[in-house]
Order: sequence, then C-alpha cells, then structure tokens
Amino acid sequence: MTFLDKYAPMLLSILRIVTGLLFLEHGTSKLLGFPHNPMFDHLSPMIMAAGIIELVGGALIVLGLFSRIAAFIASGEMAIAYWMVHAASGGLLPANNGGGEAILYCFVFLYIAAAGPGPWTINRH
Repeated sequence: MTFLDKYAPMLLSILRIVTGLLFLEHGTSKLLGFPHNPMFDHLSPMIMAAGIIELVGGALIVLGLFSRIAAFIASGEMAIAYWMVHAASGGLLPANNGGGEAILYCFVFLYIAAAGPGPWTINRH
C-alpha cells in the first residue's frame, strides 16, 4: 500500500501520541486514582514504581520530549510486567494470563525507541 507511504512519519507520531496517552492513563489510575481502579487502592513499592514510569514516561512520550529514552524505559517496564506478573501467575499464553496489552506496549515502545518520535514532537531527535 504505497499510497500511505507519504503519511508514514505522521502516523508514527499518531502512534506515539495515542499509545502514550493510553500508557499515561495507567499511571494516573495508579498514582492519582483517576480513573479509579480498586486494584490500586493500596500500592506495593513495585506498583508505585510502575505508576511513576507510566505517569512520567507516558507524558514524555505523548509530548515527544525525550521520547526515545522514555519509550525504551517503558518497553522494559512492560517486559518486566509481563514476566513478573502475567506469565508468573497465569502461564505463558497471553490469552490465559491477560498479558497481551503488556506485550503490545513492550514492542510498540521498543519500535518508538528505535524509529524515533515522528515529526510532531516538542524536541526534534
């Protein structure tokens, strides 16, 4: 589909912004209680650290500010989340352990870390 080639840089920015917003929501849910999720009423230190990465990293990714570094850290967090939480408690298959979203975040953020933020960013790479 070569007709989309000219839009690839802009679509990379849209992918970064949308994924960053979704990731940011996880951080606001854990740390700010919005949207409220009863699972995060009492945070362990590990969940608190994840929330900080999601809140700060998600905001940086959305803005395109140090987004390669933030995306790389977020990718690592999601790899750790998959293996320590999802696979450890529910087996290896994402359909059984609920870890599909963590895997997708991991590889989208790894792609953004490698490809860059796209043209719509606060700081140019």
